Amino acid sequence: MESSGEHHDETRERVLVTGASGFVASHVVQQLLQTEYNVRGTVRSLSNETKVKHLKSMCGNSRSPLELVEADLMNQESWISAVKDCRYVLHIASPFPVSSPKDESELIIPAVDGTKNVLEACAKTPTVKRVVLTSSVVAVADFSKVSEKAACESDWPDVDVLDPYSKSKMLAEKAAWSFVEELKSRGDPTFELAVINPGYVMGPVISGTSCTSMEVVKRLMCRDPPLIPKMNFSVADVRDVAASHIAAMTHPEAPGQRFIVTSGNIWMSDMSQVLNEEFHDQGYRPAQMKVPHFFFKMFAKFDSTANRIAPMWGKETVFDNSKMKNILKIEPHPLKQTIVDMAYSMIDGGFLKKSPRYKGQSATAVSTDADDHKSNP
Repeated sequence: MESSGEHHDETRERVLVTGASGFVASHVVQQLLQTEYNVRGTVRSLSNETKVKHLKSMCGNSRSPLELVEADLMNQESWISAVKDCRYVLHIASPFPVSSPKDESELIIPAVDGTKNVLEACAKTPTVKRVVLTSSVVAVADFSKVSEKAACESDWPDVDVLDPYSKSKMLAEKAAWSFVEELKSRGDPTFELAVINPGYVMGPVISGTSCTSMEVVKRLMCRDPPLIPKMNFSVADVRDVAASHIAAMTHPEAPGQRFIVTSGNIWMSDMSQVLNEEFHDQGYRPAQMKVPHFFFKMFAKFDSTANRIAPMWGKETVFDNSKMKNILKIEPHPLKQTIVDMAYSMIDGGFLKKSPRYKGQSATAVSTDADDHKSNP
C-alpha cells in the first residue's frame, strides 16, 4: 500500500476506484482528488512505476490524499482488503484489447468473474453504500444494425451477434444487475448499483501508458493505413465519463439506473478532417482518402480487426444521452475539442512523434476548456 498527498482524514468518506491507472479511471481519480473524499485506487502492481507515476504526481495540488493498493480482478481475496472502509466503489477495471483475441473467453471470463469478485467483496463490506460500474454503449445497441430511433438505456443487443469485447461488457453488466437482484431476493443487505455506458472514449490522455482508445487518432495521424474506412463513432469525452461516474456515485436518482454518456456521432473521415484542420500547419498529414468498400471487404478476409468491424461499415448508431444531461447534469464537451485535445495530449505524452513544426496547444485554450465544462452539482 502506498499513500500520497495529505494525511487521510478518517471523517471523510472513502471512494475506491478500480483499475486506477487506466485511461478513464485516471481521470476519475484526478477529479476525485479535487473533492473532499479520501481516494483509494487499485493497480495490479505498485512496483510498475510507469503505470503509477502519473497517479502520484496528481497529489501535488489535490484537496484529498490518494492511497494506492494492489488488487487483481481474478484474485477475490485481494478485493476484501481493497474495499475495506469504503463508502463508494467505482468499478472501472476491465480488459480492453487492441485486437480480437483468438478465444473470446480471454475477455469474457476476466470481465464477468472480475466484476463478480469486486461485487462479492462489496457485499461483505457493510460500509459500501453504492457501486458505480463502467459498462459501454456496446451493451446497449448492436452496431451492425441500423435503427430509426436513438438507442436508450432500456435497450440491450442480441448477445449472439456481438464481438468478444462487446459480449464481455454486456455479460459483465448483466452479471452485476443479477448479483444485486439475487441479494435482494434473499433479503440480504445490499449496496445500490448504477451503471455508466459510455461511447467510444476519447479526450486527453493523462495516464503514462498507451491505451486502446488512442488507436483511431494514432492511425489517422500516422496515415496507417492511408485510406479511411466508412466507420462511425459515438464518442464520449473521457472528462465527461469521469464526471458521470462521480455524479452517479451520490445522486439520489442514480441507483438502479443505466446512463448513456456520449457527446454525439462522427464519421471517421470527418474526424480526420478535424485533425487535418488543426495539425496540417504543424507538420502532420492525417489520412484523407476514403477506402472503397470492395477493397475493405477483401482486406477484412486477412485482417482480424478489419473483419471484426466490417459489419459496421456505413452504419450510424445514435444514442439518447438525455439522462446524462437531465439527471447527472453533465453537459458534454464539443466533439471537435475532444478529438483535438486527445491528439495534443498524445503528442505531448510521446505517443505520437513530435513534428519539428509542432507548436503545441495554448495554455489559454486548455484553461478555458477546464472552466467551461464542469458538471453541475
